[in-house]
Amino acid sequence: MITIEKLCKSFEGVDVLADISTQFDQGKTNLIIGQSGSGKTVLLKCILGLFEKDSGKIYFGDQSLQNMDEKERSILRQEMGMVFQGSALFDSMTVEENIMFPMRMLTQKSFEEMRSRANEVIQRVNLINANKKLPSEISGGMQKRVAIARAIVMNPKYLFCDEPNSGLDPKTSTLIDNLIQEITKEFQITTVINTHDMNSVMEIGEKVVFLENGRKGWEGSNKEVFYTENESVANFIYSSNLFKKVREVYQKKN
Repeated sequence: MITIEKLCKSFEGVDVLADISTQFDQGKTNLIIGQSGSGKTVLLKCILGLFEKDSGKIYFGDQSLQNMDEKERSILRQEMGMVFQGSALFDSMTVEENIMFPMRMLTQKSFEEMRSRANEVIQRVNLINANKKLPSEISGGMQKRVAIARAIVMNPKYLFCDEPNSGLDPKTSTLIDNLIQEITKEFQITTVINTHDMNSVMEIGEKVVFLENGRKGWEGSNKEVFYTENESVANFIYSSNLFKKVREVYQKKN
C-alpha cells in the first residue's frame, strides 16, 4: 500500500501538484488519469523518488519515504518494478539478457540462478521462443511483455507503469492490461499506472485518481465513474460517443 498526504510540488514558483492526498491499495490496479499537463507524470516521479516533493508525506506501507536514509531508499528501490512508456529495452541485449539485467545489477545470484529466474517470468508473461531474440526482432506487444517480465523479475512489492499501452493497437492493449492485472493479483503487488487510455480505465481501473490542474479532482472505481456527477471527470472519460453509450447502457441496467 502507498499512502500520499497533502503532497505539493512546484517548479520555478509554478504549482504542479497541490495538496494531493490518496491511497493506492495492495493487490489492486490503481490508475492515475488526467489531461496532458495535469501532473500525472510529476506525481509518479515524486512517488518513485525521482523528484523531491516540496511538502507532504509519502508512505510505503508504514515506512515514511521522507524519513528514510540512503540505505533504506536503496532497499526500497529494489522492491520497485518499473514499466516505461517506450519499454526502454537495451537494443543490444537479447530478451533473456534484458530481463536478467536488474539481477545482474542488484543481486549476487549466479548466472544459472539469474537465467532460471528470467525463464520463470518469461513463461509467466507468455513469451514463447523469444529468449535469444533482440528487441528489434519482436513485436511491440512482445516488447511490452519483456518490459513487464523485467519489472517483476525481482519480485517487487510495488509496480509502476507509465503509459504501458502507448503505441499498441486496441487488442494488444487489452492483453497487456489483463496481464498487468493478473500479475498484480497473483503476487499481491501495489500497482500504480499512469495512463490516458480510457479502455484501461474501464477494463482494470479498480482505483482511479483523476488529476486536474495539479489537484485531485476525483477518485473512485471504474464502476463508480458511471455515476459520477463530477463534470470534469465525466467530460474527460466520456469524450467519445462510444463511452457515452456504454455509460447510458450501464446506468439503465443498474
